[in-house]
This record gives sequence, structure tokens and C-alpha cells, in this order.
Amino acid sequence: MPSYTPPTRDLQFILHDVLRLSQSGLPGHEDLDRDFTEAVFDAAGKLSSDVLAPLNAVGDRQGCRLENGVVRTPDGFAEAFEAVKEGGWTAMDCDPEYGGQGMPHVLHAATGEMFVAANMAFNMYQGLTHGAYSAIHTHGTDAQKALYLPKMVSCDWTGTMNLTEPHCGTDLGLLRTRAEPQDDGSYLITGTKIFISAGDHDMAENVIHLVLAKAPGGGEGTKGISLFIVPKVLVNDDGSLAAPNGVSVGNLEEKMGIHGNATCVMNFDGARGWLLGELHKGMRAMFTMMNEARLGVGLQGYACAIPAYQAAVEYARERLQGRAVTGAKNPEGPADPLIVHPDIRRSLMDQKSFLEGARMLTLWGAHQIDRSRNGDDDAEGLISLLTPVIKGFLTDKGFETAVLAQQVFGGHGYIEEQGMSQFVRDARITMIYEGANGVQALDLVGRKLAADNGKPLMALFGMVKAFCKEHGENEALATDFIAPLKAASKDLQSAAMYFMERGMKNPDDALAGSYDFMHLFGHAMLGFMWAQQAVAAQSALDEGRGDAAFFRTKLATGRYYMQRQLPMTATHLARITSGADTVMALEAEAF
Repeated sequence: MPSYTPPTRDLQFILHDVLRLSQSGLPGHEDLDRDFTEAVFDAAGKLSSDVLAPLNAVGDRQGCRLENGVVRTPDGFAEAFEAVKEGGWTAMDCDPEYGGQGMPHVLHAATGEMFVAANMAFNMYQGLTHGAYSAIHTHGTDAQKALYLPKMVSCDWTGTMNLTEPHCGTDLGLLRTRAEPQDDGSYLITGTKIFISAGDHDMAENVIHLVLAKAPGGGEGTKGISLFIVPKVLVNDDGSLAAPNGVSVGNLEEKMGIHGNATCVMNFDGARGWLLGELHKGMRAMFTMMNEARLGVGLQGYACAIPAYQAAVEYARERLQGRAVTGAKNPEGPADPLIVHPDIRRSLMDQKSFLEGARMLTLWGAHQIDRSRNGDDDAEGLISLLTPVIKGFLTDKGFETAVLAQQVFGGHGYIEEQGMSQFVRDARITMIYEGANGVQALDLVGRKLAADNGKPLMALFGMVKAFCKEHGENEALATDFIAPLKAASKDLQSAAMYFMERGMKNPDDALAGSYDFMHLFGHAMLGFMWAQQAVAAQSALDEGRGDAAFFRTKLATGRYYMQRQLPMTATHLARITSGADTVMALEAEAF
């Protein structure tokens, strides 16, 4: 079965050579030197490769099971969960006031990549808890934070988000779950939620559900929705557990992938809950969690393809098949290894160049979150703009990358024994949950482009332009990196201008091109990320610093992306500017 090797060297390169965290001027970042982060990555990597990765196939094979109202997780999960908790990994970037370590979010994201790559289904238990923690930390009262957060930071209690109902997914204005106010200030929550990841399990003594529901007087649509804290087990004022709440698991979904995570139908039968944030303004509080979850899913999208790529490289090196057209490379053997063939190289380069670009974009985005948490409004606008791009583009391409890795194995990749199908099946959900990617594209074009009068988008264009001007005279980079980045940025600006000109006249023109725009934007951002990595790698070579072979490999991989992948921006622009006529040409009954 596939194993997992943590990409510590590449993580170190991004954090220190490209982002230069310790020189960023952000509070707490000055202590993030190479020795410190190397120690963190070594420990997280060992936990990932030695403990979590071996359980990945176990979770896929066994799945979860519902026994007498309690969800049982696969063998080994509970012990692994204790190891993650004991290492303090659930508390990395959480508030020290509630037991957190107060580390930058970018460090949380970097270690999170390792945990997801090793075992995506397992990592969802603590990942969703972190999102629930953030919502309560941002919108909760002091009493709520004191009561719930210490146990959630440690993952003694885990958390969930409950949005979707059987009759409505994205259109939350249709939800039917009701909240009836009580004299003591609590509410009785009644309704059914579906697709609730980590909705119940046997690894924590309590589960804190965040539930969207409608309270009286809120009106119709999303404006009438409120958010409630609904614990599985009621909690006394002193933090001790009381009686079970009216919360139960109706069923476990049988899914295509992520079998090791419990995806539950949750029934709330007069369950006692407490308002989180303002009454009838639950969407504001929920989006704190949703935005964090979407960025986390973007990370999942590429991270779960990393071990698939690693397995494909190993197989391509070992599997003997055919002879190289330029002459035998393994003359003593019956055939040459797969990796000598140009089409296999193309596939592996597609995978490698995407994964390393995606890692850079995710950590760069996490760095923008750290900047926004320290009062940088421009960074907050930028990461808000890019959230649908990171979620949508990285998950689409991450799934594609897992399929490419499987394809390297040929027929053996289709056999469960090799383990490659699990990566494909697990990656597939990332394109769907936390807002399907079509919805991400609509959000990008319909809301994010025009947000704050387009200021974040214009700031991004300015950032890319300034970067190109600064490095445009660098002979080692100008042709291979800066020129392609300029062309991609021009395509992105042309597409945005098209939407501005046509969106009001014919909204279908904008919406028909939204998915292509999300991918155009994604390619342009990965081009920007690769150009930044190229500057850092070339600088290290020029100065004679570090591992020259690593930096030369980095530059070669970046050139591949700029020449073979980045030109897709022109294709997406052509599709966008073709308008909606061909998309909307057929009547509904003609399909």
C-alpha cells in the first residue's frame, strides 16, 4: 500500500526563502527561524508518516459504524487521536487564553497539509473542530468562550457545523429547522440535518454542534436564520457534563470515499441550544466557519493527491515497460522503467508542478490570514477574494492530479490492492462539500469581484504588476517566468473587464463564464506563486546558498508550469468572451 513522505524541505523553502516569515514584521513571527520550524515539521511529519498514514487504508476499508446510537470509528483511530491531542497539534494557532499555543495560522496550515495527506478522513475530526472553535471565538459571549473553548482547543470535545437539510443544500433560505425560545434564555432546536461530517464518534466525550435554525420573528429567507450552540451532552456552568441532550444520529451515509470519517444524519428533537452571535444574523457567524472550512478544503484538494503522486513516482521508477525511443536506458534488463517515457514524464510534471504551486498558494493565503488578524485590511480583502479560487481551483485540479497519479499505474491503479483508488475517491468530495465548485465560481463572479468596489482585485493586479516590474530585468527569469506571468495577468484583467461590461447588460454572460474565470484566476495565481518561488530559488543559486540541486529542480518545475499550464488562461478567456448564447441555446426539454 502507498506510504507518505512529508515534504519538509519544500515547506521550509516556502516559509523561509519565499515568504521570509521571520522578517515579516508580524508579532510572534520573529521566532519562526529555520531551526524552530524544522523541529515542528519533523515532529508533525513523523506523526503523519508513522501513525496516521498506516491508518488511511484501514479507515477506508473498515469505515465507521453506528452501534446503539453511537458511532464507532475504525481500528486505531482513537489511539491516533490521543497522540494528536497529546502533541498539542489541535491547539497550534488557537488563543492562549483558552489553552492554545498562539502560533501563526501559516504554521497550522503547513502541518495541516501533512495530516491531510497522511489521512484526510481522520484529520477532519479535528479540522472541523477548529472551524467551530473559530466561530465561537469570534461571535461567542465571554461566558460561552470560557465554557466551550478550552475543551475544544484540546479536542476533548469536538465540533461540527450543521447547515444542510434533506430538501436544501446551498439555498439555506429554505431550511426548516426551528428554534423555540425558552424562559431561561435557551432555545429548543427541532429539525434534521444531513451530511454532517464528524457528527458523532467515540473519540471525544462531547460534540459541540453549531446549528442553523429559524427562530420566531426572523422573516423569510436567510435573513431569518440564527446560529445556535447545541452540545451532544449538556454542560454544567462549571464545565462538567450533565445529561444527554436531544441530539441523535439517524443514520450514517454510505459514501464514495472518506470512509473513515462519520458523515451523519443528525436529528435534533427539542435539543437545548444557545444563541451564538446576534438573533436572526446567523449567516454572519456561520460564514466565519464556512470561510475557514473552504480554505481548509482547498488544502485538502491538493494534499490528498500528494501521496498519490509520491506513489506514482515510485511506481514509474520501478515498473519496467517498453524501451525509450532514444535508446535503452536499462540495457541489462528486459525493459526500461516507465519514467523514461515522455508521456509519463508529462504526467508526473503536471502533478509535481501543480502540487508545489498549490502548496505555495495555500501557505501564501494562510500568511494573508495572519496579516489580516494583525489589522491588515488589505490582506483581509485579498484572502476573501481568493477564498473561492483556492477552494474551487485547487480541489478541481487536486482531483485531476489524483487521477493522473492513478493512471501511471495503468490497470493496476484500478485494483484496490494498490490503494490508488482511495486517493481518487477521497479527493472527489472536496469538489462538492463546503459549497460545490460551481457555487464557488458564482460567488467569485457575483460577489467577490465587486466587493469593496473592486479594491481587493485592483490591489492584486497592482501587486502582480509591481512584482513584474521589480524582476523584469532579471535575465535568468524575464523570459521563462515574468513574461508568462504578465500574459496571464493580462488575460485575468481582460476577463474581469468583460464581466464588468457585460454583467449588467446580460447577467447570463457573466454567469456562463464564471467557472472558466475561477480556473483562469487559479492558473494566474499559481503562475504568480511559481514566479515568486523562482525568484527565491534563483537568488539562492546566485548567492551560493543551500542545496543547489533542490533550487535547480525548483526552477525546472516552475518553467514547466509557466510553459505548459499557464497558457490555459488564454483558453479560459476565449470561453468566457464567447458569452452565454451557446450555453443557453437549448430549451430545457431538449436535454
